[in-house]
Amino acid sequence: MISDITAARDAALTDIAGASSPDEVAAMTTRYAGKKGELAGLKKQLGSLDSIDAKKAAGAAINEAMGAVDSALDERRALVAADAMRQQVQTERIDLTEYVGTATRGHAHLVTQAWERLEDVFVGLGFCVAEGPEVETDWHNFEALNMGEGHPARGEFDTLFVDHVPPGGKPGTTVLRTHTSPVQIRTMLAEDPPIYVIAPGRVFRRDTPDATHMPVFHQIEGLVVDRGISMADLAGTIDAFTKAFFGRGWNSRLRPSYFPFTEPSAEFDIQRPDGSWIELGGCGMVHPNVLTAGGLDPEEWSGFAFGFGIDRMAIMRHGVADIREMFSDDLRFSEQF
Repeated sequence: MISDITAARDAALTDIAGASSPDEVAAMTTRYAGKKGELAGLKKQLGSLDSIDAKKAAGAAINEAMGAVDSALDERRALVAADAMRQQVQTERIDLTEYVGTATRGHAHLVTQAWERLEDVFVGLGFCVAEGPEVETDWHNFEALNMGEGHPARGEFDTLFVDHVPPGGKPGTTVLRTHTSPVQIRTMLAEDPPIYVIAPGRVFRRDTPDATHMPVFHQIEGLVVDRGISMADLAGTIDAFTKAFFGRGWNSRLRPSYFPFTEPSAEFDIQRPDGSWIELGGCGMVHPNVLTAGGLDPEEWSGFAFGFGIDRMAIMRHGVADIREMFSDDLRFSEQF
C-alpha cells in the first residue's frame, strides 16, 4: 500500500506543477486534498491491512503525502494568482502618456507666480500662511469686522449671497467672501497671540469686468497681533515688503484713509524708480471692536492689518495694461511670463 500512496502523491504533485490557472488549481484542490479526494480514499483502505504496524506506517505515509500536496497547492495557487494579476494589469493597462512632440512644459499662471512670490517674501519676513473658506457667513465677512447691518461701508462690496444656510444661521446670511479679511477673525479665534499671518485667496464682488476690475480676483491679507504694536511697525513692514518684492529702488508711503476695521487707517502707495507713485492697498491698526470680535482684549493686545490685490501686483510688476488679458487663455500672452 505504501507504493500506492507514493505513486498517488507523485502523480498529484506532477499535475499541480502543471496547473496554469486559478480554476485548474481549484479543481486539483478538490481532486487531491478534498474529503473525497484520491489520497483521502486511500485512508479508507487502512482497515483492510493485517497488522497494527502496517496500519501505522500506511497512515503516516498518507499524512505525509497529503501535507506535501497541500503545500504544493498553496505554492502553486500563489504563483498562478500573481501571474493572473500581471496578465490582468497588462490587459487593462491604460496609456496615460501623450506624445507632444517638441512642445514645451507649461508653467504657473501669472497670478500664481505673483501669489507664490508674495508668500515667499512674507514668510521671509517672519509671517505664516493662513487660509479661510471662500463661502463666508455675514458675521465673519462684515459684522465681526465692525460693519454691522446697515453700515455704509457695505455698499462698496455689491455682495453675492448664496442659498446655503449655515448651522444655526438663517437664510440670506451667507456670502461669497468679498475680501480676505474674514481670515483675520478666524485666525484670532483659533490661535493665541502673538499672531503674524498672511492670508492669500480668491474673493468675489459683483463688478463689471474692465481693464482694472474683475468679479473674481485675488487678495492677500496681512495681520499682526502682539503687545506694543504701533503704526511705526506697520510702516516698516510695508517698506520692507516693497523693497523685497519690487527691488531696492522702490519706496512706500502711507496716506490717511478710512476703513471700518482699522483705526487709524491708511492707503499705502509705492514709488517707482522714475519717481511716480501708485496706490497699492489699504492698511491700519486693527480696530478695538475687531480685536474684541476675535476674542482678544484690546487693552492688552494691539495689531495692524493690510491688504491688496494679487492680480494688481502681477500687472504692475510685469506692465500688463489690461487685467482681463490674464484670464483670456491666450497663449501669446501667457507664454511671455
